[in-house]
Amino acid sequence: MPLLVMKFGGTSVANIDRIRRAAKRVGVEVAKGYDVIVIVSAMAGRTNELVGWVDEISPLYDAREYDAVVSSGEAVTAGLMALTLQEMDIPARSWQGWQVPLRTNSSHSAARIEEIPTDNINAKFGEGMQVAVVAGFQGVSPEGRITTLGRGGSDTTAVAFAAAFGAERCDIYTDVDGVYTTDPRITDKARKLDKIAFEEMLELASLGAKVLQTRSVELAMRYNVRLRVLSSFEEQSDDAGTLVCAEEEIMESNVVNGIAYSRDEAKMTLISVADRPGIAAAIFGPLSDAGVNVDMIIQNISEEGRTDMTFSCPTNQVARAEKALKGAKEKGEINFHDLVADTNVAKVSAVGIGMRSQSGVAAKMFRTLRDEGINIKVISTSEIKISVLIDRKYMELAVQSLHDAFELDKTT
Repeated sequence: MPLLVMKFGGTSVANIDRIRRAAKRVGVEVAKGYDVIVIVSAMAGRTNELVGWVDEISPLYDAREYDAVVSSGEAVTAGLMALTLQEMDIPARSWQGWQVPLRTNSSHSAARIEEIPTDNINAKFGEGMQVAVVAGFQGVSPEGRITTLGRGGSDTTAVAFAAAFGAERCDIYTDVDGVYTTDPRITDKARKLDKIAFEEMLELASLGAKVLQTRSVELAMRYNVRLRVLSSFEEQSDDAGTLVCAEEEIMESNVVNGIAYSRDEAKMTLISVADRPGIAAAIFGPLSDAGVNVDMIIQNISEEGRTDMTFSCPTNQVARAEKALKGAKEKGEINFHDLVADTNVAKVSAVGIGMRSQSGVAAKMFRTLRDEGINIKVISTSEIKISVLIDRKYMELAVQSLHDAFELDKTT
């Protein structure tokens, strides 16, 4: 039998009525002749509630017990979905991570998937089961303890299952009807894309788009798993949603396919650092050890043996970055006159695989921002992306003006 993976996010299973609606969608695919693996998230708000209880009892919690608590939300949803399908006379069974088993490493609360054996679930398909409902977000460590994959980990679970089982496709059901050229809440000219390349989706996800978790897109690209992003709340057709696929499946693409943004950015500057071989390693080594996610980096021209080093990171990591750098200074590993953090910035990015073969994208982007009176603080580029840091108060204006400048409301 052909196999399909369907993943339902928290809003799609937020209550019993929505679970029944999701189950009907599963039933449609079963009627088409598919065996189906359904990956479910916890009901909307439940994970936050569970995390809150853990924090209330033990702010410095044991990560193993944290995983035991927060993984329970997905287990409840899986059981309820299986019961709903059984009431529809569809042979279904729920599976927790340890029953598959979805094997991970021992990094509790941020585990990485190591293996998904297919024997147990395939054996049940062979015995007549038509739907395996798997609790997302969770696995089992080499020590036999429950692990979790980090927030948004159910997307990663779904893609990993699609890869392991050779699924025809992985459908991600959420509260949006696809991937848009930008956030429709910022401009009503945002357009839903029929297809988007893995690389573009990976950049958009890493730059702030909330549709798919970054790790899930990385896995999909590595194993060439075709993803489809769909709404749980709209009637579906065969071409509904957005297909995330290999670049070769897309006949022609816009030079720029999306404008992403992240408002939770900070710009940090080390003032007057000694300009010597190894200084970058001395700065960014401690930041890496502290788990600070550094993005954009700029080093000023050296004067009299001193230079300024600027980088960006998420605002919630500023305190961690300050602690790491001041600790390195106290140890004599680096020397700087001052450390300045600006938390009133935002990152805006233009993304498109067409940039590889088209010149002038950066010039148009910078000219557009200039015409709107928006000053650029930091610039970073890759083969298919240009990102800028700007004052946060201009973020929406920048997104709107760039979306217009690149005519993203028009189809190719």
